[in-house]
Amino acid sequence: MSATTITRVRSVLLSAPYGDPISSAENRLHLPRGLRTCGLVEITLSDGTVGLGEGYLAVFAPRVFESIVALLEPLLLGRDARDITARFHDIVTATGYWSVQGAARHVISAVEIALQDCNARLAGLPLYAFLGAPERRALEVYASGGDSVDPAAMKRELDSVAQLGITTFKIRGRAHQADKVTWTQRAGKGAGIKVAVDMTQNLVAPSHTPEEVLRFLSDVSEGSGDAPVFLEEVLGPDRITELPALRALSSVPIAGGEIVTTEVELIERIRIGSYDLAQPDATVIGGIQPVLDVFAAARQAKDVSVYVHCWGGGVGVLANYHASLAGGGTTVEWPLPSYPLRAALLEGALEIDGGLATVSAAPGLGIVLSADIEREFPFREDAVYDCLVDPVRIPAAADWR
Repeated sequence: MSATTITRVRSVLLSAPYGDPISSAENRLHLPRGLRTCGLVEITLSDGTVGLGEGYLAVFAPRVFESIVALLEPLLLGRDARDITARFHDIVTATGYWSVQGAARHVISAVEIALQDCNARLAGLPLYAFLGAPERRALEVYASGGDSVDPAAMKRELDSVAQLGITTFKIRGRAHQADKVTWTQRAGKGAGIKVAVDMTQNLVAPSHTPEEVLRFLSDVSEGSGDAPVFLEEVLGPDRITELPALRALSSVPIAGGEIVTTEVELIERIRIGSYDLAQPDATVIGGIQPVLDVFAAARQAKDVSVYVHCWGGGVGVLANYHASLAGGGTTVEWPLPSYPLRAALLEGALEIDGGLATVSAAPGLGIVLSADIEREFPFREDAVYDCLVDPVRIPAAADWR
């Protein structure tokens, strides 16, 4: 048996307190118990090397994540971890007929990331170096959150952004919430914080129309005197083909791509001119190599930048940051809501200071999943993101004037 033979594949579900159950609309609508789950894949090699990966699916369907890992396990055991391309091909082939897009790709993402982590550890290199990055660079960070239900809670978020030295804050704002955006722009100006807007239309049908998006942009710009830094996920799946035309009319950059589960689809969107900022997520799109393929496509397009999407746990954050370093990225997302599981996984592996993120130079991702972490954050069956919104939980509209 080779030292690089895969001897164990384990799914790990962990749950932890998340966000603000009272003041966050996301919590009140989707995570009313204040708990969130993270799904990891742990791959062990015959020489004892352990690699970790993360798939975003576990936030929504943890037992489905666990079941797909079990389904793929026989295709990985006894195989050589060094041939990441062959292992990736095997599991894509096994799931492609019924999930070439969607749930299985999230699990494939976790496996691919874990294999990348294993190989970088075998080489004794931090993952970014194993992937070909010539140096460890600091990455500019924008904070992502802004789903507060009232000005007092939003002020607390702005204070957190300022403490990290971050100067761009992405908030959630739908077409009818221009007043929320303009309030946040004014409140952040004194601290030198500019505002980007996630319109959260990526899975909404019927979604905003291009006309509604442009009207929203006009209302925000007139209300505050400033345009948003960028607009994200402005159209849903029913209008996704209208993105290139909307981009041509928009005075601010258009961003998106976080839910796209194959690099082929996101690269095609880049090719036809859908985005100024493409936002792949290694925990969704199939792992790290597909993210690097998106970077390559953006370079070829010349007028597109890549800001990796990071809304998972610590493993997912670092997988995307290492990919950004290797792909030549400059800017990454930092999820602002409190999540002690993420903090525990990232301890010693990531530093954010002065608005810049610096990963450690430890081998692989630099994360160790300890027994203490597993004991502290055991999986909870009720820690599941609820996508079916109960109207009773919809927060009353706040006065943002």
